[in-house]
Amino acid sequence: MAEPQEHPADLPECPAGGGGLLPAELRAWMLLLAATGAVEQRLRTVVKEKLDVSHDEFLVLCLLAEQPEGGLRMTRVAELLGRPKTRLTYQIACLQHAGLVTRRSVCGDRRGIEVALTDKARRLLAETSGTLAETVTEGLTRFMGPDQCAAMRGLMPDLSQEPRGT
Repeated sequence: MAEPQEHPADLPECPAGGGGLLPAELRAWMLLLAATGAVEQRLRTVVKEKLDVSHDEFLVLCLLAEQPEGGLRMTRVAELLGRPKTRLTYQIACLQHAGLVTRRSVCGDRRGIEVALTDKARRLLAETSGTLAETVTEGLTRFMGPDQCAAMRGLMPDLSQEPRGT
């Protein structure tokens, strides 16, 4: 698919109200979907070239990389990524086979499994993080200006925290 030659400043802003068929919130949502789709499309290739993992496996690595120490329970990873546990089990097995994650039982819980990054994965992510960040920035700036990108970053939750009420 050919990439548009438009500069972010040339793209229409999401209006505060009226004018088109869609309300501003829906237009903003569509802009966000287009931007994230562009980022994912670019990242798939870069992630495969640099890390030799699938995009979904990369998301698991990113989530685990945000943990200050230790890892996360598999159920929490599945919840945060919105993935079925069976699919996640396969992805974790692939990452473990590649030497990028470890799996261990949670003390006091026979069914609980915790996954964590290996030193190899930490080193690989550190080496490639600049290239990956540039890829994300390039994808987003095709659809958003600097102020919109900054505002979007400000809206993102800290995924390492447990959800409220648990």
